[in-house]
Amino acid sequence: MTPTLTRHVPFFDYRHGFVSEEDDLIRIFLDVGRRGAFILQDDLARFEAGLAQFLGARFAVGVANATDGLHLALRAAGIRPGDEVIFPSHTMAATAAAIHFAGAVPVAVECGPDHLIDPDAAAAAITPRTRAIIPVHLNGRTCAMDALAQIAARHGLMLIEDAAQALGSRYRGRAAGTFGAAGVFSFYPAKLLGCLGDGGAVVANDRAIFERLCELRDHGRSAGGEIVAWGLNSRLDNLQAAILDWRLSALPEAIVWRRDLARLYRQRLAGIEALTLPRGPDDDFDHYDAYQNYEIEAHERDTLRAFLQAKGIGTLLPWGGKAVHQCDGLRLSAHLPYTESLFEHMLLLPMNTSLADEDVHAVCDAIERFYRSI
Repeated sequence: MTPTLTRHVPFFDYRHGFVSEEDDLIRIFLDVGRRGAFILQDDLARFEAGLAQFLGARFAVGVANATDGLHLALRAAGIRPGDEVIFPSHTMAATAAAIHFAGAVPVAVECGPDHLIDPDAAAAAITPRTRAIIPVHLNGRTCAMDALAQIAARHGLMLIEDAAQALGSRYRGRAAGTFGAAGVFSFYPAKLLGCLGDGGAVVANDRAIFERLCELRDHGRSAGGEIVAWGLNSRLDNLQAAILDWRLSALPEAIVWRRDLARLYRQRLAGIEALTLPRGPDDDFDHYDAYQNYEIEAHERDTLRAFLQAKGIGTLLPWGGKAVHQCDGLRLSAHLPYTESLFEHMLLLPMNTSLADEDVHAVCDAIERFYRSI
């Protein structure tokens, strides 16, 4: 066995996602190609049905990527130019971009100690122009949806969920993405369920929203083939859908694997006072976390990251080290001190199904060694 202190652990091994399943992926490619089944074919319909069943939703619509999916979800739900949409600044810029390109006004708010949207901050940001709240389920954890649903109901607002990082996550037994008017998922290769490129889906329980989504993703074309509205070309490629349909059956097992890795991280790192760890898989019965990422807070974060890099261990700063409201080019006026403080300490450790226990031990050994040395 490779000694743990010299073991190379990349943050994410994109090559592994292909070579570990190469024969099956080639089989799927040949099958789809030989049928000439490339756009809006049975493979996509089968995946959409399987995804909806997995989540307990009525409908699923495959789209080109999750950013498009969120944009289309906002439009399908009736968000109009000038409406305000509240979102947590701890997210990818794509969340705010979807609001912007739907013609609405992105309103950034604080996250809480769980790194997810703070319901109190969302409530405080509501104005007469507010039409929706976007809870962003980060790192494979679902937001506190009971509190957010109460706020939305009290003010007559919609909930549109950014669940790009949360496929398979649950809150009180209910799947992320199924609480609001629509929920959006990403199938980027590094996600919980990934394809071999970009991909996404929107789920909904309302038929009118579902039908509107189907039109918007296909140039505004109705089921009868007539152009009935301005739409986009945002169809999930049938080849990617076929791959996702095949991989979906293995997702529950993959999440169990991630939870085991998270359990091991917590066992090894819980005693280090300089770290704040995410909740463990056994610590919160309301949440079933899927652990898309393992996001910690670390004292001397940048020095620790450089130390790990020198040991061959890859890490990542969330969103390049900036919350959305800190991206000057987006010109979002917000002062969010709690989120800004978090971004000085947050760090993503390796978390994916290409890891073995030995890899996690190597990461933890190196972290322990770093904090013993300072």
